[in-house]
Amino acid sequence: MTITSFAGHAAIAGIGATEFSKNSGRSEWQLACECVLAALDDAQIPVADVDGFALFTMETNPEIAVARALGIPELKFFSRIPHGGGGACAPVQQAALAVAAGVAETVVVYRAFNERSGTRFGAGPPPFAYNANTDQEYRNWINPYGLLTPASQEAFLARLYMERYGATSADFGAISVLSRRNAATNPKAWFYERPITIEDHQSSRMIADPLRLLDCCQETDGGQALVITTVERARDLPNPPAVIAAAAQGVGPQQISMSSYYRDDIERMPEVELVADQLWRQSGLSAAEMDAAILYDAFTPMVLLQLEEYGFCGRGEAKDFIADGHLDLGGSLPTNTNGGQLGEGYIHGVNGIAEAVRLIRGTSVNQPAKTIDHVLATGGSPVPHSAVVLGSDR
Repeated sequence: MTITSFAGHAAIAGIGATEFSKNSGRSEWQLACECVLAALDDAQIPVADVDGFALFTMETNPEIAVARALGIPELKFFSRIPHGGGGACAPVQQAALAVAAGVAETVVVYRAFNERSGTRFGAGPPPFAYNANTDQEYRNWINPYGLLTPASQEAFLARLYMERYGATSADFGAISVLSRRNAATNPKAWFYERPITIEDHQSSRMIADPLRLLDCCQETDGGQALVITTVERARDLPNPPAVIAAAAQGVGPQQISMSSYYRDDIERMPEVELVADQLWRQSGLSAAEMDAAILYDAFTPMVLLQLEEYGFCGRGEAKDFIADGHLDLGGSLPTNTNGGQLGEGYIHGVNGIAEAVRLIRGTSVNQPAKTIDHVLATGGSPVPHSAVVLGSDR
């Protein structure tokens, strides 16, 4: 199998979500089942047809529990991807590989958790961080220096980027304003009907210098699911297929989760550059041919860095690219049209992939006026990274 053999052979045929809230009032298991049923209903695929799952290692709802609860008779494929939001798009890659290889025909990706009313990732090291294993050993080198949360870890990188390229807090704030503006017209978003101004951003309290409160994503209870099947079958279903034109993962040199501080240039993200190179080779496309983007926005500075690593602009030029209106709905690259994780909700990026599907279908609440044939959706950075390119079936 070559690296391009699965590209274009699988499609996302169904998307479904629970509401996004701060207190779901129900178990994560129930949230998982609800979003899977919603996605299958959207695709008009029977529950019994599901024969595979691709999940996060952080997912607390195992495939066997969801299969049992929903009455799925048997599974022929199941896999798990680590690294939290960095792996957001990787389960889609796993599903596409399984479908293209004929291992399974209908694979569901889901992420469901109570991230506000339950374990809050932003409040400090989660319970699993205290496991005495190699996966967590890097915390021994950063926690004693106060780098206890994702915000504090990414602030380190953001500050150096500011010093090197002249970016300001207001440049980061432009992303926050954009995302919340899009969220304000999205009834599913936490920031629905609540746009913000740059003044609001600049006056929000400091969380980890230079990151302010409004630079940080939501803490969300909820679930999101995607249904992946063959392009041929998807064509016979109610919704236009969102073809998986490319999907990739990447680990860069001296990679550490969110804190690769031993690199020569810590404001660079070579794992993102590696994923970008794979996507363009698999799809035969380029950054200039993306009609829209859903960029993982756990923190605003990472949007600027991704724009540069994916080749939408040069190194240090993202602030000007944004200021020129390229990410607006009428711009060359409408971005995070659902409000992103800053404005809609934080479901480890899977809700962003669902928005990319809506853009391909033409059903986003903030659908750009131009035709959307190709959308880039990315996972978290600067952790081991993943991304997909979704395309129309025209």
